[in-house]
Amino acid sequence: MKTLLTLTARLIADQKWAFSRGLALSFLVLAMGAALLGLSGWFITASALAGITGLGLNFNFFTPSAGVRGLALGRAVSRYGERLLTHDATLRALAKLRIDLMDGVSRRPHEEQARLRGAQALNRITSDVDALDGVLLRLVIPFLAGGMVQIAALLMLWWLEGLPIGLAVFLIYLLGGGLGLIWVARAARHDARAAETALQNIRRRALETMRARADLAVAGQLEAATAQTLAEVEAEALARRNLEALDRRVGAVISATTALAGAAALAIAGQMALAGQITPARAAMGLFVALALAESLMLLRRGMAEIGRMQEAGARVMDLTDTPARAQPDGHAHTDTDAPLIESRNVAFTRAKSAAPLFSDLTFSLARGETVMLAGPSGAGKSTALAVLSGLLKPSGGEITVMGRALADWPEGDLRDVLTMVPQRSQLIGGTIAENLALALPPAAQLDEDAAWAALRAVALDEVIAARGGLEARLGEGGTGLSGGQTKRLALARAALRQPDILLLDEPTEGLDAPTAAATLSGLRALLPDAGFLLVSHRQPDQSAATGTIALK
Repeated sequence: MKTLLTLTARLIADQKWAFSRGLALSFLVLAMGAALLGLSGWFITASALAGITGLGLNFNFFTPSAGVRGLALGRAVSRYGERLLTHDATLRALAKLRIDLMDGVSRRPHEEQARLRGAQALNRITSDVDALDGVLLRLVIPFLAGGMVQIAALLMLWWLEGLPIGLAVFLIYLLGGGLGLIWVARAARHDARAAETALQNIRRRALETMRARADLAVAGQLEAATAQTLAEVEAEALARRNLEALDRRVGAVISATTALAGAAALAIAGQMALAGQITPARAAMGLFVALALAESLMLLRRGMAEIGRMQEAGARVMDLTDTPARAQPDGHAHTDTDAPLIESRNVAFTRAKSAAPLFSDLTFSLARGETVMLAGPSGAGKSTALAVLSGLLKPSGGEITVMGRALADWPEGDLRDVLTMVPQRSQLIGGTIAENLALALPPAAQLDEDAAWAALRAVALDEVIAARGGLEARLGEGGTGLSGGQTKRLALARAALRQPDILLLDEPTEGLDAPTAAATLSGLRALLPDAGFLLVSHRQPDQSAATGTIALK
């Protein structure tokens, strides 16, 4: 429960006014519903009695009739306003939560961020955020509005008919409805979790099957993969059917509670009417108000059924968003411009839960204008070494300095100004070429078109981009629309726009033919003549461009 309270406070932090108005309108909807049914019951009963007693000509039909119409119209308008305000505020709150979530993930260690990029983790995060829209819409607001209207009904029935009727209706709903909702929250936990797990598996398996359908077909495994996906569909459907059955049972409990509250109100009011304490018309009002209050419980049925899922999703989301900020060292420490760009002394790295180091005794220096190749067999840790040298991973031993200053003493922003890394799998975004290149620039900076074309020319991509429509040519989601080699070169051009002193390149010419690979590396060197390049590659053009080689041990 603490998780939901904390999450609720976080979601409404920037939308207090909108949620307050939405809550007020939700209360009005329930209150007008109870008043509408209560007034209608009184009106029908009073009209019938007036006709029976021969007082129909003197009975005022117009005022209560206008009240019924006013309440019906007011309820419809309030319902529309409540939906508009609460849904808009919820969407805005979730949008901010997604930004906070991404910010929290960015503060996680590099290796954990890599794990969170997997399909299963991304599906889980997306589903968790989607589950949280019910915290306010199906749980908090209905609970508060329902509680408020129950208390208001108690006071109104006390005033109009007497305390016994109001108290009886209130206690029956409190005990019967409360126990029923607590029961559904407990009983639905297992099936809700099973449905969510199956849904995640459906998404993951369907995506994997679509991406690998050609390979699966060649291997004769496409039907088996499809069958696994269909099995998850059946598991999800079974869990949903169990939840629907539970929902029907809860509906029966609420209906029984409503019937009991109505019967109690009618019995007590009937006795009071016989005693002459209230009129028969007022006695009918208590019955109809008791029946109308069932809506306050019905609104909570779905929210209580999903409360377990909301709690688990909220705990995972808050764990990511509450990632503590990384400690930043002093940004005014001395740097030696005459020192090597990077100097590594006996650096080693050991993976978590591994006894033996992935590599050790990595010792070298990189000077300005120098291109150094990092060599070693597959699996020797070359890509990991680049991550260590770029400050993304902490070494388990040794010392790394950048421009004479210990790598650990560099503030993140200052380090990225002088050191840029292009990983083996570079990411592009859906948007224009210009927007993809602008990712290399500070937030407020504008892309210089001359500099952009110079960077594209350096990686032999200028003619390709010009033929596609120039810098305003659009790419699809994830940068689709370019070949693998073109994607790599666009990422290299983006890195070159930063004008770094140090450029770490992991398989920079992968997917390129030998002439294009040689032209790309020579173009980068011409564009950044004073920068130090550290390459990881198995290709001959890259090895030919290197002025030195370091072997991992």
